[in-house]
Amino acid sequence: MNIKIILSYDGSRYNGSQKQPTKDTVQDELEEALIRLKITSKLAFSGRTDKEVHASGQVISLEVPDFWNNLDKLLLALTQQLSPSIKIKNIYNVAEDFHARFSAKKRIYRYILSSKPTTAFNDKYLSYHPNINIDKIQEAMKTFIGIYDFEYFSKNGSDPKSTIREIYDVKFYKYKEFYIFKFKANSYLRSQIRMMVSFLLKISDDKTTIDDLKNQLQKKELKSWTLAPANGLYLSKIIY
Repeated sequence: MNIKIILSYDGSRYNGSQKQPTKDTVQDELEEALIRLKITSKLAFSGRTDKEVHASGQVISLEVPDFWNNLDKLLLALTQQLSPSIKIKNIYNVAEDFHARFSAKKRIYRYILSSKPTTAFNDKYLSYHPNINIDKIQEAMKTFIGIYDFEYFSKNGSDPKSTIREIYDVKFYKYKEFYIFKFKANSYLRSQIRMMVSFLLKISDDKTTIDDLKNQLQKKELKSWTLAPANGLYLSKIIY
């Protein structure tokens, strides 16, 4: 029986979502919990998140034995086996050909900034940046919409087959004391969003311009290669 699990996790607790030699990943903890429930099949993630990156809508798919056909009981049993840093939101029975990664059509990420200095209680979940110019960022963000070669907006180690991606929609808005970037795309290169956010913040700070952004997007000039901190980034939703 093929199932889809929607989960959230606190990325500050893990060395990323998927297995690494260093261990202590979201996948490591999930697999250990599933083994205790007599489930040993391979997990497929909708996308990879790096160390300190959070998820509010990560999706995994896997095969489970038929004796777990009561998915409410499976959700409860799995929740009891996991630490508080991983929360199972829902479990669904899906078609046999469903795959969390390859069936995905769009992926939504949010990056959250605080207009106030962070505290000991929230500095793992927000990035602080003062004096945001919302108009400049909203105007510059529109540049990313469309199909582009994002090679100059990716970290080494991205998919070597192609660096072309399509961004369908972007938004930047304020909610209470928070500024939120929203990106919707088919998929992303390694650290692409953090590099885009870093560039937009430099435009807000008058350290670079929209023309510089366009030149980098067209691979004419590499103007900025820094990354926004990982702790503000959230994998929010997968669309199938």
